[in-house]
Order: sequence, then C-alpha cells, then structure tokens
Amino acid sequence: MTEFPDFANIDVEKLLNQSQQQFARLEELQERTSALVGEAQDKDGLVTVEYAGDGLRDLRLNPRAMRLASADLADLIKSVAREAAKDLERQTTELMGEVFGEEDNPMKLLNDPDAAMAKIRDAEKAYNRTFEDVMGDLEEIRRRLQL
Repeated sequence: MTEFPDFANIDVEKLLNQSQQQFARLEELQERTSALVGEAQDKDGLVTVEYAGDGLRDLRLNPRAMRLASADLADLIKSVAREAAKDLERQTTELMGEVFGEEDNPMKLLNDPDAAMAKIRDAEKAYNRTFEDVMGDLEEIRRRLQL
C-alpha cells in the first residue's frame, strides 16, 4: 500500500483500512440479513407465519383453523404475523450485534433515541474539532504565503 503523508493529524492509512473493514461488514450484513426469516405460531398450532425482509413470506393454516369465526381467524393471523415480525427484528438485532459489536449496534439506537442523539452530538463535536483544525491550518498557510 502507498504511504500517505500526515495531514492534519489524520492517519489516512488507518482511515482507509477502517473504511474497507466497514464496507466488508456491510456486505456481510447484507448477505446474512437476506437469509433471515422470522417465524411464529399460535399456541394451538392453528396459524404459522414466516416473515422476511420483503414481508410475509409464508402463511400456513391448520385445517382446524377453519372452524374459527372469520373475525377470530383474522385476528389470530394478524397476531401471529406481528410475532413473526418481532422474531425477525430480534434476529436482525442479534446479527447486527455480531457484525458491528453490541456497543455500536445500530438497531439498539433505533430503540433508544437518547443514545442516538448522544452519538449524533459526539459526531458533531468531532466534526467541529476537525473543521477548526483545518481552518487553523489554512489560516497558517495563508499567513506563510502572505495572502
């Protein structure tokens, strides 16, 4: 790999390596997420649902389910579908924890707005520090060039 000079105290090689690792993790996540399927079944085994990223994948009704009133069957199907979607969300959260680590798990930020805002504030502070450093360097260059 080409050696990069130090610019504004940024280790460019380290930054590039981290970016490559992040892209590799995202590719892995995309691959593994597409294979996830949430499943649920009611306690009597009348309705079974599979739910994936593209929505309802499979709905199986036990013949005994046809004995239920249509409104009761509809409610049961909706309830089991919600449970299957929750199972998919749980699996996705676990997968993201494996790929990104529990500390940086993006799914946890979705459920914790305060933590998400704290991350945003930290990123803003880092941006502001970097901006101030760059502007200071540019001012120094301007002075040296007597512009």
